[in-house]
Amino acid sequence: MRSSKAWPPDGGYGWVVVASAFLIMGLTTAVVKNYGLFFLEIRSHFGVLVSTTSWVASIVIAVFHLGAPVASALSLQFSQRAVIMVGGLLTASGMVLASLDLSLPWLYLGMGLLPGIGISFSWIPANSMVSHYFLRWRPIAYSIASSGECVFSIVFSPFFQWLIDSYTWQGALLIIGGLQLNLCVCGALMRPLQTAQSTIQETKDSLDSKAPKRKVIFQCSLLRKPEFLFYVLFAIFTVTGFFIPPLFIVPFAKSLGMEQYWAASILSVLAMADLAGRLMCGWLANMRLWRNLQLLTMVVTLLGVVLLLLPIGQNYWALLVFSSLYGFLSGCMAAVHVTAIVDIVGLEGFDSGLGLFMLFRSAGCFVGVPSAGWLVDQTDGYSAAFYLSGACVILSGLFVVIVDRLVERRKASDAIEAASDPKVQQKVDKQNG
Repeated sequence: MRSSKAWPPDGGYGWVVVASAFLIMGLTTAVVKNYGLFFLEIRSHFGVLVSTTSWVASIVIAVFHLGAPVASALSLQFSQRAVIMVGGLLTASGMVLASLDLSLPWLYLGMGLLPGIGISFSWIPANSMVSHYFLRWRPIAYSIASSGECVFSIVFSPFFQWLIDSYTWQGALLIIGGLQLNLCVCGALMRPLQTAQSTIQETKDSLDSKAPKRKVIFQCSLLRKPEFLFYVLFAIFTVTGFFIPPLFIVPFAKSLGMEQYWAASILSVLAMADLAGRLMCGWLANMRLWRNLQLLTMVVTLLGVVLLLLPIGQNYWALLVFSSLYGFLSGCMAAVHVTAIVDIVGLEGFDSGLGLFMLFRSAGCFVGVPSAGWLVDQTDGYSAAFYLSGACVILSGLFVVIVDRLVERRKASDAIEAASDPKVQQKVDKQNG
């Protein structure tokens, strides 16, 4: 994207961008959420511990976050379209490599490293495009786009289980890799935002050849903002616990004696609840009844409590209730936690802010899932893993409270300064998008 940002059109081709982002979410994060279906198959095939198998998911999630600043920088330097298409090729090639069943290290590369980079290169630019095409309808547009993760998860849970039963887990990975090639098609639909404003700016630049051109750079200076630093801490603690339930819920259900398809159906119900949470919370955020950070605080706290209670479910229906609550609240969180970055750093800092946000979240990815796997091996049960998840999520809510206070204090200070200087008011309006 160019340094002179075009005003978001809030519609038009933006809805094609939303549809493309919807498919991208489904072909990336929805696949990772169903990695739990492969855990027992891989563990049995290689004869390894749960903690060893869990590194597959940990690597893909961590690399997905680590690659975010690179994806943001490449999107600013080239285009979101090109980066997404490269991401699609990397993701698909990784799955094909994993299907060859060479050895466990190659599986880490095929299901972990390459898809992690590919998902990052697809997911980050897709979110960026939605944010740049929408202003007034940004929360609901992002909710619709992110709901692709839920819709595809509903379908993928039984579909992946059927693929594993019919073609083994290796054949299933090969087919999934073929499906993920469609990310290249989605990337091709991501048309850069062009308006008369950017045309005028290009004309001015051509008339003044002596003036140095301003280049868009990655804004590491955002780390100097205390509110952003606390939001990074929220990200680290949240992600430490966030990915544990969808990856361990199926093995937990099977340990209670449930059949494979009944256990897999829990992921489908969880995804449906997730979808409802995203759409409802996006609608609430658009109504502006609460600030985004206030809404996020309430959702995160309730989510942590549900995770602490989840091990109580010792039969299918009880586990289904807790999983549905987890899905609904995690969907609510997903609907606002990315758009809240705009409230903290402004629209111009969103690309860099999202990249840094995802980068530091990777620390929690490396710790969370392997720690949960280690607890499962040590306790010979899954309850401790869910307790760890809930404790981390509740703790992360405290940092959101601090961020909300800092942002409101900054806005009050800016309002006082703007009252005495109209130029400052224009700058504040521009930053808030």
